[in-house]
Amino acid sequence: QVQVAEFGGGLVQTGESLNLSCIASASGFDDYVMGWFRQAPGKEREGVACISWSGSYTYYTGGVKGRFTISRDNAENMLYLQMKSLKTEDTAMYYCAAGQSNGAECELESRRFEYWGQGTEVTVSS
Repeated sequence: QVQVAEFGGGLVQTGESLNLSCIASASGFDDYVMGWFRQAPGKEREGVACISWSGSYTYYTGGVKGRFTISRDNAENMLYLQMKSLKTEDTAMYYCAAGQSNGAECELESRRFEYWGQGTEVTVSS
C-alpha cells in the first residue's frame, strides 16, 4: 500500500508560478504511475497530468499543456508539478495519486489510481 501526501499549495496572483510536491511512503515507488488531479468548488474532479513509472512518458490535460510540468524523482519517492502562468480557473484542491503501473505509459483516468492524498489548495486571484 502506498501513502502519498502533497504540499506546496498557496495563494498566488494570475500569471505567477507555484510548485507542488508529493511524497510517497513506499518502497518500489517506481512500480507506480503517478498523477495530479484537481477539483474546483462545485465541479467534478479532473485529471491534470500523469507520468509513467520511469518518467519517460507524460500526459497533460489540454488546459494546462505548456504551462504545467510533471516530473518525478524515483530515488527520493517524490512527484512534482511545476505550474506557470497560473489562471484563476486553476484554482482548486490539487491531489496527488498513485496507481500500479501496467506499461510504459500512463492514463489520466481516476480509476487507474488506487492511492490518493488529502489535497493541497491552490488559489489564484486576479
